[in-house]
Amino acid sequence: MTIAHGLLPEGLRDRLPPQAEAASRLLHHVIVAINRHGYERVSPPLAEFEEGLLGRLKSARKRDLLRFVDPVSQRSLALRPDITGQIGRIATTRLNHRPRPLRLAYGGTVMKLRETQLRPERELIQAGAELIGNDSIAAVIEVLGMAVETLKIAGVKHISVDLTMPNLVERLADSVLPIDEDKREAVYAALDAKDAGGLAALGADEYRPLLETAGPFDKAIKRLKPLAEKFGFADRLDAFQKIRDSLDETVQVTLDPTEHHGFEYQSWIGFSLFGSEILGEIGRGGSYTIIHQDKREEQAVGFSLYIDPLVDAGLGQQASKRIFLPLGHDPKQAYDLRQQGWITIAALDESDDPIRHHCTDILNSGTIQPL
Repeated sequence: MTIAHGLLPEGLRDRLPPQAEAASRLLHHVIVAINRHGYERVSPPLAEFEEGLLGRLKSARKRDLLRFVDPVSQRSLALRPDITGQIGRIATTRLNHRPRPLRLAYGGTVMKLRETQLRPERELIQAGAELIGNDSIAAVIEVLGMAVETLKIAGVKHISVDLTMPNLVERLADSVLPIDEDKREAVYAALDAKDAGGLAALGADEYRPLLETAGPFDKAIKRLKPLAEKFGFADRLDAFQKIRDSLDETVQVTLDPTEHHGFEYQSWIGFSLFGSEILGEIGRGGSYTIIHQDKREEQAVGFSLYIDPLVDAGLGQQASKRIFLPLGHDPKQAYDLRQQGWITIAALDESDDPIRHHCTDILNSGTIQPL
């Protein structure tokens, strides 16, 4: 079957002007904002050995990988669906000697095996930060606050944060509210879907009160307190309250103690980030565990931001000063104009039209004149 000329695989797309420039600009702004908090940038490769890509994060999901055989090594490689796992590899190998906490930043393209309902793109630009060696309340406050600040710098308005407790149900299932091992995934799915009837059918009706607590932070905390005291996780509520108090009052915060999908490798806290008039998540993060080669575990907390929905919302675009340079212009003056921030468009022949090149000004006998 012949593929139509110019057709791209499902979930892939070309970025054209001005969106391509906006994506590059936003990625730069995000990385600079993170760097100013003391996070040093690393740049891992787009693909690596499959086992290395998965082996450093507890509960990492193999089903997310787009795999292929390397013709050189004859081993299975995978395109990264997320950069966090690669940061874990770097932290436990090449930077294992560095003192903790280790603060690292990154930005680059990731490739998903499948698209989601809200994000049909499989190739995305991801940027973020990881704090390796500490997942304390103070560490979470630093990372979450930095994520919110970075989104504000990127131009996102009316930011909201959805907090979750990824391993709470698992902890309860191991102790005070047992769930049969063969039913756990179904219970997790019912909780994610807020399906009270499904919980009852699975014999897990004891988890139904947790569903009823989800919502705006203050109300959710109030509803959760009796359950937390009963089942022994009141200290976690205290931690969440401190984290919420650290955020600007303009940030809307919600709490869902049972959300699990997408947070499989997060531990005691996870969060999703949203912005007004932007479809779906624009970032997520939380605490997690990195596994060293000697099986030693190290705690970490971090976040990832997705540049593409920001670009789709029109962020990152800025008006440019474009000046048309006629034939015979002074190259030295053109150089000086570029140093001043002008975009120069040089005529190639006498018929060249500055309007066609979307120029705002023209250089006329050495003088800048608006069009």
